[in-house]
Amino acid sequence: MKYSRRTFIRRSGIAIGAAALSTRFKGLGMISAYARPSAPSDYKALVCIFLNGGNDGNNTIIPTDTTPYSNYFNARNSSGLALPAASLVPITVPSMSNAMFGFHPSLSPEVATPAAPPGLLPLWTAGKLAVVCNVGPLVRPMTRQQYQNGTIQKPYQLFSHSDQVTQWQTARADIQTQTGWGGRTADATIGLNGGTSFPMITSVQGQSTFNTGMNTRPLVISPAPTSLTSVLALNGFGTAPDEVARKTAMSELRTFDRSNALVAAAGDVTQEAVDIGASFSSDPTLTTVFPATGLGNQLKQIAKVIKLNQTVPTLSLERQIFFCTLGGFDTHTTQLANQVSLFTQLGQAMKAFYDATVELGIASRVTTFTLSDFGRTLQPSGSGTDVGSDHGWGNHQFVMGGSVIGGDFYGVPLPIASGGNGTVFPTLVPGNGYDTDTRGRWIPTVAVDQYAATLASWFGVQAADMPTVFPILSHFATSNLGFMM
Repeated sequence: MKYSRRTFIRRSGIAIGAAALSTRFKGLGMISAYARPSAPSDYKALVCIFLNGGNDGNNTIIPTDTTPYSNYFNARNSSGLALPAASLVPITVPSMSNAMFGFHPSLSPEVATPAAPPGLLPLWTAGKLAVVCNVGPLVRPMTRQQYQNGTIQKPYQLFSHSDQVTQWQTARADIQTQTGWGGRTADATIGLNGGTSFPMITSVQGQSTFNTGMNTRPLVISPAPTSLTSVLALNGFGTAPDEVARKTAMSELRTFDRSNALVAAAGDVTQEAVDIGASFSSDPTLTTVFPATGLGNQLKQIAKVIKLNQTVPTLSLERQIFFCTLGGFDTHTTQLANQVSLFTQLGQAMKAFYDATVELGIASRVTTFTLSDFGRTLQPSGSGTDVGSDHGWGNHQFVMGGSVIGGDFYGVPLPIASGGNGTVFPTLVPGNGYDTDTRGRWIPTVAVDQYAATLASWFGVQAADMPTVFPILSHFATSNLGFMM
């Protein structure tokens, strides 16, 4: 394929320091395919927590009514993977006639202490946390019969681990693409931030496909306890005479050859890096106490960037997207022990982050959500202390925030005529109408596209832009799952 000079510049990913910067070169960016609304007066942020490796949703949220729990217990107990019903954190689900379920006990300890903060249960009780059930990559809605007879197109390279990760982050199960739905959402809403050069997307866990758009690139920074004043420090350009002279010379060099488009673009990106670095002139403090864990430090840094955006006039973004990860969920073995530590970290960090948004007065303007590679099989793998589960498909996700209509489950029911139970939560019996085979590998009833589009619509993506951000969304009857105000 032959690229124009401006396309080459945009795709070359010119970066300074640790930043993969926005490529909105002055006069050189591609003409956007998106509608450009004027800047709004309200702030909104999306915060993605990617549970890397493939979280086992079957041990994350468990039905505790007698028959559904027996189904779960019978499928998992022989290998030692079933959790005792008495250990689960009880919740009721209004949209399912107050059916009883339980969170994994490590997501919210029964007795909260300073060493074991309350986790997710208070957020559920307060209506600030929702569960979206049985989500996964789909090209079109699919039943077990259609899966087995091949009459509906399946996601490409289905059950390939790397491809499943990509499809969760791109919301494209039909083709391979280099852009993520976070990046495309930023492309569609960049006009809401006015003319600022500060990137809309900030990642505290490196570059990912989720963050990549056609016209936007993320800022990549280190998590706490790294000070924000150090994340983009311009080394060698201090206040000493030789350093001042060096900075002056660098600035002067960027005025040369402005008639050359490539040179001018490189100079503009360099200036953007300098400007962004200057924006990190202070390191905000928070009264909210975050756990000193990997995810806790990432979410703390995100909260500090949000506070900085509130206090530094050169930022003042109206829209921000953040990306962080928690790894270790590829639990083919030792799943019970691994999930204790992983869910403790997840529950404590999410609760602290929500408390920080309350502290900052923006709880209703920040929505945090989980993604993961896939679910895992209901049927265990291994036994004893080595017991785990294998790669699955459909999975359950958490959504948290003041604008979330929480305390309930959301999704798309599988009709009884198609082998479903008429609710959004799958029947936990291997070989049933949700299963691809006989291992409890659930066929999703909600596409990643529907889940993501619900979040993007709240964020500000206009209806006219939805087909560009989510090209196969029209394959599904419901484009908004209703869990956001």
